[in-house]
Amino acid sequence: MDFKSLLKKEFVFLDGAMGTMLQKSGLPVGEMPEILGITNGELIEKIHREYIDAGADIVYANTFGANRYKLANSGYDVSQVIEKAVSNAKKAAAGTETLVALDIGPIGQLLEPAGSMAFEEAYDIFKEQIIAGKNADLIVFETMTDLYEIKAAVLAAKENSDKPIVCTMTFEKNMRTFTGVSVSSMALTLGGLGVDALGVNCSLGPDELYPVIEELSKWTNLPIVVKPNAGLPDPNSNTYSVGAEYFAESIAKMIPLGVKFVGGCCGTSPEYIAKLRQVFGEKHFCKNLCPVTSAVCSASNTVNINQPRIIGERINPTGKKLFKEALKNNDMDYILSQAVSQVSAGAEILDVNVGLPEIDEKDMMVRAVKAIQSVTDVPLQIDSTKPDVIEAGLRAYNGKAIVNSVNGEEKSLSQILPIVKKYGASVVGLTLDENGIPKTSEERFKIAEKILNRALQEGIPRENVFIDCLTLTASAEQQGVNETLNALHRVKTELGCKTVLGVSNISFGLPNRELINSTFLTMAMQMGLDLPIINPNAQAMTGAVRAFRVLADFDKNSLDFISAYSGVTANPTPTTKADSDVFHAVTNGLKDEGAKAVEELLKTNDPMDIINNKLIPALDKVGDDFETGKVFLPQLIQSANTAQACFELIKKKLTAENNSPVSKGKIILATVKGDIHDIGKNIVKVLLDNYGYTVVDLGRDVDPSVIAETAVKENIRMIGLSALMTTTLKSMEDTITLVRNTKELQNPDGSSKCVIFVGGAVLTEDYAMKIGADYYCKDAKESVDTAKKVLG
Repeated sequence: MDFKSLLKKEFVFLDGAMGTMLQKSGLPVGEMPEILGITNGELIEKIHREYIDAGADIVYANTFGANRYKLANSGYDVSQVIEKAVSNAKKAAAGTETLVALDIGPIGQLLEPAGSMAFEEAYDIFKEQIIAGKNADLIVFETMTDLYEIKAAVLAAKENSDKPIVCTMTFEKNMRTFTGVSVSSMALTLGGLGVDALGVNCSLGPDELYPVIEELSKWTNLPIVVKPNAGLPDPNSNTYSVGAEYFAESIAKMIPLGVKFVGGCCGTSPEYIAKLRQVFGEKHFCKNLCPVTSAVCSASNTVNINQPRIIGERINPTGKKLFKEALKNNDMDYILSQAVSQVSAGAEILDVNVGLPEIDEKDMMVRAVKAIQSVTDVPLQIDSTKPDVIEAGLRAYNGKAIVNSVNGEEKSLSQILPIVKKYGASVVGLTLDENGIPKTSEERFKIAEKILNRALQEGIPRENVFIDCLTLTASAEQQGVNETLNALHRVKTELGCKTVLGVSNISFGLPNRELINSTFLTMAMQMGLDLPIINPNAQAMTGAVRAFRVLADFDKNSLDFISAYSGVTANPTPTTKADSDVFHAVTNGLKDEGAKAVEELLKTNDPMDIINNKLIPALDKVGDDFETGKVFLPQLIQSANTAQACFELIKKKLTAENNSPVSKGKIILATVKGDIHDIGKNIVKVLLDNYGYTVVDLGRDVDPSVIAETAVKENIRMIGLSALMTTTLKSMEDTITLVRNTKELQNPDGSSKCVIFVGGAVLTEDYAMKIGADYYCKDAKESVDTAKKVLG
């Protein structure tokens, strides 16, 4: 049996939880499950066999956390652990048709821009695991929350293995992952990269995952994977809230959505897999046929090209003296300011062109893509004539991008299209070839047809091919205006491709250019233009698109138009330019701009006044936007880092004046014993630091006694605990109990002096209260709000 043969079955049954089974077998808290493959391989084989006997078609090798970061202090290297784990699973599956998957989970570090790990380092970590697991039958990436991380993982697999790839990410009730990844962004990006199946695992029970799978079914035709938790653990017993029968019946409700692979995550056991086989026994697979959609995305924002969408043209040195100087001087803040201003003005996609002879275009493209994605979540269009620059930009990009561009020349087609296919991007096809730009619409149409056919041969679907029929200057070739529009209309109606135009070229050499541009733009949209490349800061241009969307019945009830022109000011009106610069810099994550603004304010303002009346309100605004889903984790962290840079300048001045800032209070943060995941805790630390609290960070895998002793020694009255794994929730409860029972941390009446707040993906407010916490904080912003309540 191989993977392709397995897909011919009605359903593919996966195994259930490994950690839950090990816990039942007496796994000591704090011991890495992956090491047991070496120290107690018989136990691991036994668990695999139990799942195989229950009916699993695929068992996951015990390799989930076997990466160099997590194994650093284990005494074992990656190849030792993974090779043994795969061998154990193979032994258990011997004599059966069950396949063995190399199971790879998150590294345990946040990737840039929200964290410190580079994309390239993550790639190397995954590559090492994939090479070590070469004897597995397929590769599974699971429990991922960061689209950039799983992209690094998939590329590592594609470039170092020929095994089938299955991907599942972990979503919360808000239909996003911990880092803000949307379901559509996952589907577009991973589908584009060529994975064999994708879906969801962990975090939620089957009922809560239904809407996530329902949304996924709208964005992919790939086989869908679902591996839910058995609800949440009961703190008073070793059971979970969802039993095997209900679990199986709930997943069966997802069959009409295209679910093909079914299994279990935390809290499940062989009983659950056996029940799945029983419930699914007489049912039939329903292939999901989602509508064909032209769309591009960042990790958190999908732009469906089902109506005219604005591509901002300002990140381009052509004809822009200041932009050229910024590139030469490596002034990334200027580039970022162009990105932010265009998005604020209405750009939905940003074109990124950094081509200048005097600089290293490839290096600058990578840095620009990463930097722009740290301050805005609109999708990007990678604009270059050089294949190596395009590939570098696509590799660095988090999401599904557009490539600008390919043309009808054989050299261009053969060099660019394979890159577009590899990274799952969309591509702009220019209707020119070795003979230049044709005069007639007929000739341009033929080139468009040639580009489309070559793209289809390369495996690039029609919906990912956007044709640019090229705007010529009306002052020089007036008759060419209608040739462009006629070609555009034919491409849209006869080839079924989305269309692109660089609009501003039309008016070159004429007076009142904006009038010409906006009139031509409206004519083009009426003929079928989907993606106008314009300056969104020109109100007449952006207004023309918004008005057209109302009049063409795209903007239902004129909601977007009214929102854009209602005159409501969301931000408070600053009183000075420096005030404005600080607020703008922090809310948009522009670190250098923020530092310059604070330096200016320090000349005339009290440092504490800047903190309390300038920086904190800006952070509050970002926090509110995060709470309401207007910005996501990368933007939140970037804003926090900008505020931190501002704080450092203020602290430096206060220290020089022998007047250090007063802490608002001390808070212990720790990831509980047995849990080595500290991403969430680290994010909370960043925000609490910025709000003026002194954080005593005890790290990860912290023994309860260390937390209690530190609270006594440091006289700390507020403790934050984090846990990502259901298997370590007992450690969280034990820590809370120890703190409550420590006499030095009790009031005279026996009540606790310490306020304890808890968080983590596997927690709910109800569970937090049951184990004795005072507060449940679902995210970093809520942790800050709780600190304000308790400490002021």
